[in-house]
Amino acid sequence: MNLPSSTNLPVNKLASVFGNTVATYKYYWFIALIELVEQGNIEIPKKKIFSRMISNSWYTINYFHISFGKQDNLQIAVERILQEENLTIDEKKSKLEICLENSNNRETLNQLFHFDKNVPHWFLSPWFPKKGKSEIYKLSNSFENDSLYALHKDHIVLNPIWIDYLKSNAKVLKDFAYWNLSLFLQTRNPNVPDIPNKLIKPVIRNGLVKQTNQYWKLVFQELGSINCIFTNTKLYFDEKNFALDHFVPHAFVSHDLIWNLIPIEKNFNSSKSDKLPLFGTYFDKFYDLQKTAFEINKHNNPKSKYMDEFLTIFPNIEVFEKERFSSTIQPLITIASNNGFLFMNE
Repeated sequence: MNLPSSTNLPVNKLASVFGNTVATYKYYWFIALIELVEQGNIEIPKKKIFSRMISNSWYTINYFHISFGKQDNLQIAVERILQEENLTIDEKKSKLEICLENSNNRETLNQLFHFDKNVPHWFLSPWFPKKGKSEIYKLSNSFENDSLYALHKDHIVLNPIWIDYLKSNAKVLKDFAYWNLSLFLQTRNPNVPDIPNKLIKPVIRNGLVKQTNQYWKLVFQELGSINCIFTNTKLYFDEKNFALDHFVPHAFVSHDLIWNLIPIEKNFNSSKSDKLPLFGTYFDKFYDLQKTAFEINKHNNPKSKYMDEFLTIFPNIEVFEKERFSSTIQPLITIASNNGFLFMNE
């Protein structure tokens, strides 16, 4: 991914900031910086940038359970601040920023300013190759080599010659950072699906009304009722005592494909949240219900777009094989567990 060119700026230096990266700090520092420049900030307190590093990575770590690596202190900071500040895993970004920027909690401050040890000056290493921390601070103060910003003890100052470029190309620059971040995280989460869509909290989750009315309604009409595979409660379409649930949590698979959706008791759905089902206990019931629903829809609405979603599991859609379905579901549950998702009994 190439950055927009400039006739008077060393864009090549900016393009190389992620060339030697062993943790996520630089990505989140740059994203926070661009966001703040968009808001008109030129002289920026470091605490404000560190707070945005936390808020921008909050949902990825807490909700999607993406691993940043054992040595990545950004993940450690997010997990500790979650406990210290009594926040929720899906807290609004704006609330997070206000909380962190104004926090006087000693542990929170320790976690935020841990990043001051390395991030602000090493980000400028393309402008000051082979220079140490003190030299980079000193040289940046006079914007030597057209450096992106000047470093001070508790704040940075944007180089005036870069401001118009950063503002006018803000979206491209953030995309550049997120693209490189997704590549970095994919190597550390090789079996986790859809990393790019787990970097930003979605504005709103897609509803499941269409899947309910266009697919599962036929099943209810044919059977009269469906037994919840978790509670054995009889579910009725007219009574609306059910909710459509992701068997493997949405927070892990990050999709709403029909082969992972089943109706379950509404109250139980609330308590289940994003916990994993025990494969040995529930897969057989899940498979039987999915097969029944598939056959009813195949008979009554064979041209439904939802039938095509099974092609990702069954190349021959005429054969609904239990072993092939199992070989899709079981690894997803195992990998999700390895990434920090809890089981229903935990």
